[in-house]
Amino acid sequence: MTQLRSASSTLARPSRTIRIGSRKSQLALIQTYWVQEQLQKRFPDLTVEVHTMSTQGDKILDVALAKIGDKGLFTKELEWAILNREIDFAVHSLKDLPTRLPDGLTLAAVTERENPADALVVHEKHRDRQIETLPEGAIIGTSSLRRLAQLRHRFPHFTFKDVRGNLNTRLAKLDSGEYDALILAAAGLQRLGMSDRIHQVLPTDLSLYAVGQGALGIECRADDVEILSLLQAIEHIPSRDRTLAERAFLRELEGGCQVPIGVHTQLQNDRLTLTGLVASVDGKQVIKDTVMGSVSDSEELGQRLAQRLRQQGAQAILDDIFTTIHRG
Repeated sequence: MTQLRSASSTLARPSRTIRIGSRKSQLALIQTYWVQEQLQKRFPDLTVEVHTMSTQGDKILDVALAKIGDKGLFTKELEWAILNREIDFAVHSLKDLPTRLPDGLTLAAVTERENPADALVVHEKHRDRQIETLPEGAIIGTSSLRRLAQLRHRFPHFTFKDVRGNLNTRLAKLDSGEYDALILAAAGLQRLGMSDRIHQVLPTDLSLYAVGQGALGIECRADDVEILSLLQAIEHIPSRDRTLAERAFLRELEGGCQVPIGVHTQLQNDRLTLTGLVASVDGKQVIKDTVMGSVSDSEELGQRLAQRLRQQGAQAILDDIFTTIHRG
């Protein structure tokens, strides 16, 4: 059953027009318009506008994300706009939102999570194959070090190639024959109405997903009581509990989104199970473990798992990755 926070019955309609910030990409706008729609359903008299802008990650398309070497590639411009009061809050894919936010900003709400798994999308000539049966040397497109490391570990006989651009651009490159397959987030394809392109949802024993993948994170000023109260109406508590554990795990390891760190969370009643992984980029080293505990201790669980992986050698792997990236 969907569990949303209840909107306060005494919530006054904000006297100002509410301004939502969004990236300009098709997926970002679909996500933002969904948030706008949800708010206007719950507060019919509310005036809500969408303001768009380009981020650094949208502008630099000819360099692998890992080599840009910056956290907040898809969020900084939106965060500046919030702090400068140009917008009231921003809608992000939660996986893009750094685990440490600028002073004065807070994660106000997490929406109900879509399928967080990674998905295989294949060229037409491979429609009868799964990832396990793609031919040796198959060219697999991904812009994620996390996906790259895990798949190299399981499929060292594939050729991996970076792919950038929006989803339509990536799919066009696949369909033209430049790639044999792409690894993409299932949630993004579903939100864009492209579920039919999902050839295989990758099980977690092949690819743990990104921290926060499949959920939207809404960021606003920490002192904006009106907006914080408003956004509680669309927060999904189980999704927040799961992703808070994941984000605590990532924050404790001090890893950005462009490092090979994957997670998997399960919530049953009040028990949370969190699995985490750190891998070397070449896929030769993989450290993985699981912790369980009360959902009320979700962030502590994330921290505990990070400490366990660090004791098993994860920090050495991450240090080596950061050194390599900075040299590059």
